[in-house]
Amino acid sequence: MHVEALAIVCAVRAHGEHGAIVRALTPDDGLLAGYVRGGRSRRLKPVLVPGNLIRAEYRARTEDQLPALTVELSESRAGMMSEALPAAAIEWATALTAAALPEAQPYPLLYSALDGMLAAVAAAPTAHGWAAALVRYELLLLSELGFGLDLSACVASGVNDDLAYVSPKSGGAVSRSAGEAYHDRLLLLPAFLIEGGAGAWPDIIDGLRLTGHFLERDLLHGRAADILAARERLVDRLKRAVGTS
Repeated sequence: MHVEALAIVCAVRAHGEHGAIVRALTPDDGLLAGYVRGGRSRRLKPVLVPGNLIRAEYRARTEDQLPALTVELSESRAGMMSEALPAAAIEWATALTAAALPEAQPYPLLYSALDGMLAAVAAAPTAHGWAAALVRYELLLLSELGFGLDLSACVASGVNDDLAYVSPKSGGAVSRSAGEAYHDRLLLLPAFLIEGGAGAWPDIIDGLRLTGHFLERDLLHGRAADILAARERLVDRLKRAVGTS
């Protein structure tokens, strides 16, 4: 095995006295794990920060062997880790990616979306500049793993106008008129997921409730469910920042 690629660091775990096992998302080979010799050293710790973009080279003699990984920093996002909201967003997005994706399966759309979202976190002056991108990333991840929501038309009537809700069971959109009688049992569908744009804060919070329901139900089970605490911290901080409940 020999892979050379740009990669997004998603998870780092100490291994041995000085090394680290790093899982990083590549454009063409998906999520790959590798052992970085000296990964806990003063020189490499700032490189191996979740969210950083690295130049990665994986080498292994057999497919069953954990590859040796050498890394070089391409773009650092570590500066964002000192700010509560950006740090929480990076922590959650990378942890979700590492927990949900099978290894060595290509997801080029997810790579591009995650890289774009992290770039927005690093560049935007406020969380409003990246929060909608996070919701869209979660939706894309659900779709890429076979749990996509159908937001194209109302599951009850077939119309594609005035879609306002999502069924928590089927994941299908529901129009305002069709869902009015039992709206308290449906999830709100924020308009920005249909029309595009950044969305207002109440819509973004509704979007996070929507994606959170399906992530917890369909993807994050067993040990993977432990990372939901990172998402709860992020959502709580966003709510406090914008004054919603």
